[in-house]
Amino acid sequence: MDRILIWVLPILIFLVLPKSNSEDENVKKALLQFMEKLSAGHEQNDQNWGWDINSDPCNSTWKGVDCLGSQNVKSIVLNKFNLTGILDAASVCTAKSLLVLSLKENNISGFIPDEIGNCKRLSHLYVGGNRFTGDIPDTISQLINLKRLDISNNNFSGALPDMSRVSGLLTFFAENNQLSGAIPDFDFSYIKEFSVANNNFSGPIPDVKSKFGADSFTGNPELCGTLLSKACPPSPPPSKKGSKHSSADRFLIFSGYILLAVVLLLLFALYLFKKNKSKGETVRVVKKGKVANASKEPSRTSSESKTGGNRSEYSITSVEAGTTSSSLVVLPNPVVKDLKFEDLLRAPAELLGTGKHGSLYKVMLDNATILALKRIKDLGISAEDFKSRIQRIDQVKHPRVLPPVAFYCSKEEKLLVYEYQQNGSLFKLLHGSRNGQVFDWGSRLNVAASIAESLAYMHEQLQEGGIAHGNLKSTNILFNNKMEPCISEYGLIVVQGQDQSFLSQSDSFKTDALGRNVANSTFKLDVYGFGVVLLELLTGKLVQNNGFDLASWVHSVVREEWTAEVFDRALISEGAGEERMVNLLQVALKCINPSPNERPGTNQISAMINTIKEDEERSIISDP
Repeated sequence: MDRILIWVLPILIFLVLPKSNSEDENVKKALLQFMEKLSAGHEQNDQNWGWDINSDPCNSTWKGVDCLGSQNVKSIVLNKFNLTGILDAASVCTAKSLLVLSLKENNISGFIPDEIGNCKRLSHLYVGGNRFTGDIPDTISQLINLKRLDISNNNFSGALPDMSRVSGLLTFFAENNQLSGAIPDFDFSYIKEFSVANNNFSGPIPDVKSKFGADSFTGNPELCGTLLSKACPPSPPPSKKGSKHSSADRFLIFSGYILLAVVLLLLFALYLFKKNKSKGETVRVVKKGKVANASKEPSRTSSESKTGGNRSEYSITSVEAGTTSSSLVVLPNPVVKDLKFEDLLRAPAELLGTGKHGSLYKVMLDNATILALKRIKDLGISAEDFKSRIQRIDQVKHPRVLPPVAFYCSKEEKLLVYEYQQNGSLFKLLHGSRNGQVFDWGSRLNVAASIAESLAYMHEQLQEGGIAHGNLKSTNILFNNKMEPCISEYGLIVVQGQDQSFLSQSDSFKTDALGRNVANSTFKLDVYGFGVVLLELLTGKLVQNNGFDLASWVHSVVREEWTAEVFDRALISEGAGEERMVNLLQVALKCINPSPNERPGTNQISAMINTIKEDEERSIISDP
């Protein structure tokens, strides 16, 4: 069946989609201008290399150009062409589907223009072995799909841009330049090849996760660190401008300090006295494991803050009036070290959405920190179970799983506090307005691989405790400040009762947040949920919409052998690899198998998707 799909798919795509010419005239003209500037106007290049306005870059022999089976230019490889001109990035980036640009070992001069950032889909950029000068443009860091970057053996100078957004970078070569400043923040977890040797970098060598040795950093006299067997100098001591006081001045200063300390101690003692005196009047004693509050301060309800109409901003005080800060548990994290419950009560909050498991708020604290607050109610779960479950999840750290930074529980209310993610969810990226943001096949495959790996890790670590995600879907996959996909709200939902194959995401399953795990089926439900996410990535369609059920529709289309109809037209038009898309579709179908026991484990899923990703890498050309 798989072989039939792979052979039949290209024919179906040809029949289903209208025939189109290759790159349009504007793109051809732009590419010819790019070559003219690159070759410094040498006329013989046009004859020898086949770059001509009367021919087609995909259907003719434009030397160095490859469309990789599509109707759009995907790769331009012009290594060792003795090119002596300049790089016209604005022209070459007119080819919106360009994935590979390789200009290695020529004599190209000038600088890399800012317009290189317009090559949004670029995954491989090789300009090593030329005579480029100037700074590396900051727009390089906007190429979030970049996998391999080689700028070595040039005359680049200045500081490197912040590369933290380029999270999937595998290769970075910048040796033998004049680059300076500190080495920026790279994600060394994924980088396989790295060198900044023979430059003018300074400061400490970053944590390279024990993946690279001294050879990657030699030739930078101002660098320091263990790898180079050169200790970094200590931080400079504080200024001693006031050290020339006379003995009398010093005595007065020290006396002032002592007096100030005594005053502060007295004030602190007075504060403790008043606090202990009023405690019996404001808070009732905790007895028999139940917390009751009797604060004399009148509570503010949500209705008091909605007097101006249907406003979404109001105080979290409406969540639970009269609560005390003693029940707020702040977990170890750098975001909210000293957070108190009163801070949440005072903060303005915007209602982001409500669901059957609770409500979600966007909260801004006085110090401008933005948090996401999940309110869960009517659970019938003890505070002790809630607390132990959240703390167990917090112990299992993964960079692509968002942990809660604090939580609160009482008899009526349970709250979870997360760091707010400004870049939105996978659901929004797929189905909302992208504002010109490209979400191509390579990016979607990266999201699938990252989420599969994260989910497999969490399942392995929490298998013994029976803690699955329970509600995995595209709205619970958020993008952090580096545009890396992260799983949110892990472990908040547990399915009660038997797994009914989860054929649709309806309310027919009895679920409840943070209850006891009743069966191992919750892990299989995560697999089903992930399979549906894969279908969203492949089809671009909503999971459910006016009676439409995505999983059922895909099953019916595949059964009729019209597999080409499944895929998002945007992926087809960009020339995404049909074989890899079919392979990922097969993974998704295994995940949504009606029989839970037939669904693969998350480790197996992660391995299958990584194999597809490696095949995609090889197809793009790993080393032109």
